[in-house]
Amino acid sequence: MKRQITLMVLAVLYSFTILGQGRKKPNLIIVHTDEHNFRTLSCYQKLLAEDQAFVWGKGNNVNTTNIDKLAEEGAICTSYYASSPVCTPSRASLVTGLYPQATGAPKNGLHLSENVTTFAQVLEEQGYATSYVGKWHLAGHDKYKFNIAYKAGFSDNRFMMTGGHTPYFLQTANGVKPIGEREFEKLADTDRKNAVHVTDYFTDKTLEILERDKDKPFCVMLSIPDPHTPDVAPAPYDKMYEAMNPTAPKTMSPALAAKRPAWGKATSDDKNEGNKFDGEALKQYFGMVKKIDDSVGKILDFLEVNGLTDNTIVVFTSDHGDMFFEHNRRNKGVPYESSARIPFVIRYPDKIPSGKVIETAYTNVDFAPTILGLMGAKNEIPFHGINAAADFTSKDKKVVSDRITYYAKSGGWWVAAVDHRYKLVIDKKEGPWLLDLEKDPDEVINFYHDKNYAATADKMQKELFVQLEKFKEPGLASSSKPFIVK
Repeated sequence: MKRQITLMVLAVLYSFTILGQGRKKPNLIIVHTDEHNFRTLSCYQKLLAEDQAFVWGKGNNVNTTNIDKLAEEGAICTSYYASSPVCTPSRASLVTGLYPQATGAPKNGLHLSENVTTFAQVLEEQGYATSYVGKWHLAGHDKYKFNIAYKAGFSDNRFMMTGGHTPYFLQTANGVKPIGEREFEKLADTDRKNAVHVTDYFTDKTLEILERDKDKPFCVMLSIPDPHTPDVAPAPYDKMYEAMNPTAPKTMSPALAAKRPAWGKATSDDKNEGNKFDGEALKQYFGMVKKIDDSVGKILDFLEVNGLTDNTIVVFTSDHGDMFFEHNRRNKGVPYESSARIPFVIRYPDKIPSGKVIETAYTNVDFAPTILGLMGAKNEIPFHGINAAADFTSKDKKVVSDRITYYAKSGGWWVAAVDHRYKLVIDKKEGPWLLDLEKDPDEVINFYHDKNYAATADKMQKELFVQLEKFKEPGLASSSKPFIVK
């Protein structure tokens, strides 16, 4: 009898322990935007010199109070890059911790391989309610399709959308119908009530999921299709910045155009070159960013009201940047900072000290191993990226190292090695470019043949090729057109 009572007591204590551990598991929310220039976040502008913070003219910016709150109460990374500054390969790296060539999706329009493990699968197996809301872009070229067959570890993917950047959804009895700006404006008032901006639609669905799962460990990824083109902000955000007078970035200068490296120029199949500055599009872009920031605010309010703030990791990041006329370029796909460098802000009050600035170079290949490390999620996956959790949880308010990592153009046309200060770009059309982002943040001077930079160039080039070989970068294996390194 005593033995039975003892076993019953132990069973109850064990149950309470397991439940307690379940409650202590950190939650995870990832807010992921598309084609987002890091300079449009005021938390980044505060860390930049004035001419870099306001490349479109002094005072022309967005006050992103909610995203700034994450940085102030957590950590901000100043040298975080896309594995490849294009949607599909970058997203594939984020969810797998692998370089694009190992994911099955190294170019836009390809499908994520079902043979690689995602961070969501690890969390799902460890008892998390996993959900994905918004643009996926890892299931082919289809747009505005839901009910994607392969869930990649996100058990609730009802609102996972294949792709597309329509500004609005018209809610009908048969689901949502994508509509453009002109279609929206032509709607009768009664029909317009059934139209919702995509950022609102996906944010609302995220809040519904959070309400459902708030009493269990959860992982929710909200992938907002903005501020990607077509640069359409909804009311009242469409008029919020109309009084601004944006000016062209100084790197649009015709004098600099002649000196631009081959990898910075548009190719015959690349329509991103922009010879005429479009300030009106920038105002709409700012409006979309502010709309996103307000959506982040709704999520943070939900966590606060429900007592979930301290035990929830909130990440804000993007798949790649947007040049927005710097160096006469639009959109992405080039090694320049505004194309390849992405915002990365993270808050985890239980473990990450507030006000942290991390300058060490990472790519989103490092995301999966690092986030799983922060969450204490055990795994034995052979990631390409590193677990940098210790950098985020250390007591140091500033973290910097000489770590060298790399990112590349899909298909291996150019590769770029980066650390917290330097960038070495090697491609197949001309000799290497070594950029000193501290002395030349505009990225217009090649220091590769400067004798004062010889040791730096040699160190970065050697480490770059070690990593290219280690991770089987396709550009290295191509014998038809090798990288030019002399």
